[in-house]
Amino acid sequence: MKRITIYDVAKEADVSLATVSRVINDSNVVREDTRMRVQQAIEKLGYKPNAIAQGLALSKTTTISIVMSEKLFAYNAKILNGLMDVAKIYNYNIMFHTTSKGISKMQDVIESIIKSRVDGVILFNDNFSEDEMEVLHEYQIPMVVVGSKLKGQKIGNVGNVYINFERMAYEFVNECFEKGIDDISMVEDKLNLSMMEQLKAGVDRAYAEKGLVFDKYVTYDDSYKSSYTFLSDYYKNHKPSRMVITFRDSQAIALMNACKECGYSIPDDTELVCILNSKYLTMMRPTISTYNIPEYDLGAVAMRLLTKMLVEDETVKQNKDIEISFSKLFRETTK
Repeated sequence: MKRITIYDVAKEADVSLATVSRVINDSNVVREDTRMRVQQAIEKLGYKPNAIAQGLALSKTTTISIVMSEKLFAYNAKILNGLMDVAKIYNYNIMFHTTSKGISKMQDVIESIIKSRVDGVILFNDNFSEDEMEVLHEYQIPMVVVGSKLKGQKIGNVGNVYINFERMAYEFVNECFEKGIDDISMVEDKLNLSMMEQLKAGVDRAYAEKGLVFDKYVTYDDSYKSSYTFLSDYYKNHKPSRMVITFRDSQAIALMNACKECGYSIPDDTELVCILNSKYLTMMRPTISTYNIPEYDLGAVAMRLLTKMLVEDETVKQNKDIEISFSKLFRETTK
């Protein structure tokens, strides 16, 4: 028999997850007709709110949940080290929740977080929707999102420790323009869509200010099992742009191999920049240009921000957004 979740109730009542959560927690901000519709859906489906979760705000566990995609574990190792070291200093236990397509659905993660009565949550980008974050807010769970800058109006008690990827891309493209390079392409990374969206926004803005349109955002469908197989096909029919931007090392290396197989030389025919640095970029020949992002600091600052939020520190009540700086680390794949 299928387990009924808060998602099912929201769908049945045609309301948001947050609205269902407010009704469960007897909030007075829900209209009476909406409240009745949600309660009818709860009764119809036989949904049973967790009693422990409803009393969440009354207890503390000195436990913090970290939620991230299983596929990005290797790329976030330094961030995790920073998170863990600061959590240890302030005597917080860590509960990991990893998400994986078809295995750990977000609804299961949310229910586990609520039932576990954690004090706070660290979220990596591209994990929770705005609606799902609002549900956690309804249970008075402070959150810090680490990675890229949150867009739009933030929900409740949410902090953000981020790299400004839009500014990074904007400044880089303008530097390319100054060198006479306006033929630029960017390869999409499907595992980091929020970062890609912000990078593209920066490129779009730089192009728009020059009266140009950026039209070389390279994406591919799920029929390709890897970026290498796609790029190998792609460069058989497309000449590489004068400058190519990739997000992760695996994409950069795939692009280098695909270009070489198709007879293109780096950096003579095309230059390459990979946004995220890793040890593998210096193992390639030519060595790959990148950015120095202080990943350990991202994690350490994010955890320290959350610990301050948990004790309602006055220094973070007004501003919970912290931008971490980056620097260029250009090597042999750029001139």
